[in-house]
Amino acid sequence: MKKRISVTIVFFSFCAIGIAVLAILPSGKKTPQERYRTRVIVPATQGSTGQDLAFAEQIAFDDSYNLKILLADGEQAISLLNHDFENDSIEEQIVLYRNQYNINSAVHIAFIAFDERTGTYRRFWDVPTAAVMPGTVSLFTQDLLGDRSTCIIVTGMNRQSEHTMTVFCSNKAENDRTKPFPKIAEIKMDGSITIQEKERTAAYRQGIARGQAFAINAYGSDSESDNLLDKIEITYEFNQQKGIYEVNRISRVPGSQIEQRRLREILSGDTGVFEKFINDLWYHVSADGTVDRSQYLYFDPEKREIIFYGDEIQQIFAWQSSNSTRYGLYIASQNISVTTLRRILDIEIESLDSIRMRVFEVVRLKIGVSASWDGSYRRADVLARSAEKDTPPRSYTTAVYDSSMGRLQFYGNGEYELSSGGSTARGRYAFFQVDGKDLLELRPDANKGNNEDRLIYHLTNANKIENSEEPVTENLSLSRVRLGSTGIHDLHESQIILTRAR
Repeated sequence: MKKRISVTIVFFSFCAIGIAVLAILPSGKKTPQERYRTRVIVPATQGSTGQDLAFAEQIAFDDSYNLKILLADGEQAISLLNHDFENDSIEEQIVLYRNQYNINSAVHIAFIAFDERTGTYRRFWDVPTAAVMPGTVSLFTQDLLGDRSTCIIVTGMNRQSEHTMTVFCSNKAENDRTKPFPKIAEIKMDGSITIQEKERTAAYRQGIARGQAFAINAYGSDSESDNLLDKIEITYEFNQQKGIYEVNRISRVPGSQIEQRRLREILSGDTGVFEKFINDLWYHVSADGTVDRSQYLYFDPEKREIIFYGDEIQQIFAWQSSNSTRYGLYIASQNISVTTLRRILDIEIESLDSIRMRVFEVVRLKIGVSASWDGSYRRADVLARSAEKDTPPRSYTTAVYDSSMGRLQFYGNGEYELSSGGSTARGRYAFFQVDGKDLLELRPDANKGNNEDRLIYHLTNANKIENSEEPVTENLSLSRVRLGSTGIHDLHESQIILTRAR
């Protein structure tokens, strides 16, 4: 019995040792089922400082292990996208890369897949895109056509400061890895390029029917107009028979009338000038034109930071690079806390006090902020000036009022006289605001033996005097209040009605 137990213990011990050895020793062959998470590589951009260049190159070196193959000499990865494009439970990879030795060369896109014949990953497809400047490039996928095909969308800028969009769509008709993604659109415009997403039916969401194909809108300068902000809108629709996007409509969009000399200075192509223009706090403007003070942006070119505040959450992004566009600036930024989250901001000037912005999330991660940053923004100090402009009371006025406490006369120099029962009291006065309420302060002369040195009243319009049959205009109602550290306190005294003397 003891011998049987000993043999059993020895047998299980050998089994445990064998399992441990197999787990520790590396496999001689890389299995295609391994999963790779998407990684964005921030490349060096023209005009970077030595420190920024070293940092970008270090990121590219550190992240190179995410590539499923080694790139050729001089090829530097910009962005990676891992996805099962062939629906075979084996992950393929899309790589955007540039040629380090030629800064004017186009950004290329490559398709990397597992080759069962060789048992390794290799590059099957490689074509150029319309983008050239690596710091402006973004890569994402979307079902543009509504048939659940995967469209790869590459946006960025070229050396002419034009926006570009190149769209590739998965080839379902042919099972050819050398032509996996035919090009269905390539658009260049000196303005902005946007995808016009439309609401699709429940049948589409449930996989029963096709959805409507999205249109692509491009906004560019109107060469026939003298106003620099006048644009033309070109709408591209998908041609099912030809399998490409074609121009469907061209329309003119009038821009704001802005003093042209100042506008030319801002849009001179000098990134520093436009950065100085947006160096401020900006509030979001909703679709109905109201200002949303719960969502704002703060651009700080000096600290190279951009602060996003929305849904009671604040995010700080490092301002990496700026590139001038026809109507504004293209900014690449990176979250200082979540380094895999990058945002590219396409900012256009609407007026000297408003801008319009579109945001591209390079890596679409949910980190607790659901606010949409696309839309118009208004400069904060303009709102402050507008509020001051709408303030009803002025500090001084010239008017005479009759009241229960006597005849009160205001002078334009800030002095007043109160005549009652043959006596006259004089002093200083001022209209002002606290917590959005209009107040009047009377300060009697100190050498007249007054018991109080400061009288403060809450000021409102009185449209009708008590016991009067007809409404009386240009009248005021005064309620005695006291100002304290916690705000305005009503003293609950009788109201005083001031009737404008005719």
